[in-house]
Amino acid sequence: MGMTMAEKILARAAGRETVTPGELLNARIDLALGNDITAPVAIREFEKIGLKKVFDRERIALIPDHFTPNKDIQSAGQVKLMRDFAREQEILHYYDVGRMGIEHALLPELGLVHPGEVIIGADSHTCTYGALGAFATGVGSTDLAAVMATGELWFKVPPTIRIVFQGNMPAYLEGKDLILYTIGKLGVEGARYCALEFTGEAIENLGMDGRFTISNMAIEAGAKVGLIPVDEVTTRYLQGRARRDYDALASDIDAAVQEELRWEVGELEPQVSLPFSPANARPVSEAAGTPLDQVVIGSCTNGRLEDLRTAARFLKGRKVHPHVRLLIIPATQAIYREAIRESLIDIFIDAEAAVSTPTCGPCLGGHMGILAQGEVALATTNRNFVGRMGHPESKVYLSGAAVAAASAVAGCIAHPEEIER
Repeated sequence: MGMTMAEKILARAAGRETVTPGELLNARIDLALGNDITAPVAIREFEKIGLKKVFDRERIALIPDHFTPNKDIQSAGQVKLMRDFAREQEILHYYDVGRMGIEHALLPELGLVHPGEVIIGADSHTCTYGALGAFATGVGSTDLAAVMATGELWFKVPPTIRIVFQGNMPAYLEGKDLILYTIGKLGVEGARYCALEFTGEAIENLGMDGRFTISNMAIEAGAKVGLIPVDEVTTRYLQGRARRDYDALASDIDAAVQEELRWEVGELEPQVSLPFSPANARPVSEAAGTPLDQVVIGSCTNGRLEDLRTAARFLKGRKVHPHVRLLIIPATQAIYREAIRESLIDIFIDAEAAVSTPTCGPCLGGHMGILAQGEVALATTNRNFVGRMGHPESKVYLSGAAVAAASAVAGCIAHPEEIER
């Protein structure tokens, strides 16, 4: 019997020939990540252990991105603790304001993520890197502390659910729509502690930006990882970017999976997740007409260049509705610079959107774009729980960049085709 991608990666990291779902094992970690919310806790726990040095200063990344640029004294203190630790430990991959980006966009962009690796991060959306064929998953801050000390972590080998998206993507459909549809079908616990493996014609024809979006939100269905097989698209992305040699691992033909689901994309509408769960996914037509106070385009889910290009398509020559605030946040400095070069920022400003330096900002209700009582937002972010973006009596709907940009113009949730008629 063969093995799945997830099983093969964990087996290699554990020095094993084979593994099976449900087994517990210790795996060598290729990269460990912390941000300005989670790393300070890990650093304090690491110091309690009493070790003088981290296991490998080149295998740890510390990225202040959630409350940065610092919004208050407390967040400034959090980042200072990280900065001091990075200097003391000579951490190679510490990226401060001006060099930083939203962590899950920045690390792949810098070539720090490779196929076949095991990557942990004290942030639930670390599963983003599964788009590059890595076993990448979120952990707690104490787990991060243990990894910084030992370079290893224990795992239970997850079973695999394979999602096959068949057919060609229709107009206006994006990677975000595929993952919202998936979460809507599975529910928030439908893939609990499973490896989701995304395949099929629609995935093969999707660029890396769309693939990152899909893997990013695997956690919203309860998955441990969200894997996409390595192909020519992946290889092109890594060319000239990868910092280490890598060995892409693919599922064997005879690998056993817990379940295989096949969905045809040809008839899918763009999706919108209604409050208060990403699993409340509906065709945009069912939410159309919902009045909006704010639209956010950005985050580790949809702040990449293709998302900004999509937004510009619907904003060019148009104005944001006078009752709506539109915030656009490029995910990294490099994305920001390229958006300037392509005149996308000009389009956004002409449309009367506000454009920010890279930050998680409003996604988690951190700062910038906080919602007041009763306000309604549409966002390309990944979660819409109660109070996620501000007041507990505000509401957040989730969508891809096309629906978000079109809705900012319409003043209410709208199908993108309405703007292009």
